[in-house]
Amino acid sequence: MKNKLFAVWVSLLAAFAAHAVAVDEKPLEDPALEAQARALMKEIRCLQCQNQSIEDSNADIARDLRALIRERIALGDSPENVKSYLVDRYGDWVLLKPPVKSSTYFLWGSPFFVVLIIAFLLVRRKQSQSVAAPLSADEEARLQELLEREQ
Repeated sequence: MKNKLFAVWVSLLAAFAAHAVAVDEKPLEDPALEAQARALMKEIRCLQCQNQSIEDSNADIARDLRALIRERIALGDSPENVKSYLVDRYGDWVLLKPPVKSSTYFLWGSPFFVVLIIAFLLVRRKQSQSVAAPLSADEEARLQELLEREQ
């Protein structure tokens, strides 16, 4: 029993040690190049987290993209070339701020259309609540009867 517990303990320690080594990322030697890489990492969306930049994400794919960006910047690519490479590979969706162009009009315009539709529905609802239907002859007679009783 003690041997099994010891084996589990050692396995857990090894797994944590492997994870710590895998997460360790080495920044670029040149601080200017590292600053360029970091600035670009803030503009690229994590493909797994979806609403986080790869700089802020702990996902494996984000780590791989950070390494790719550092590698390409170290090889002399400009941040624009690296961004272009990523867009060619993953599409405009990889950018946290996709460009406005014909293929992204729906993406940029959809929030405005949703707000307009909600406003339209709220106005119609308000109008339908404020306009009362006229009373029928039976309802009118009943109302008159109740009013005469009150007096």
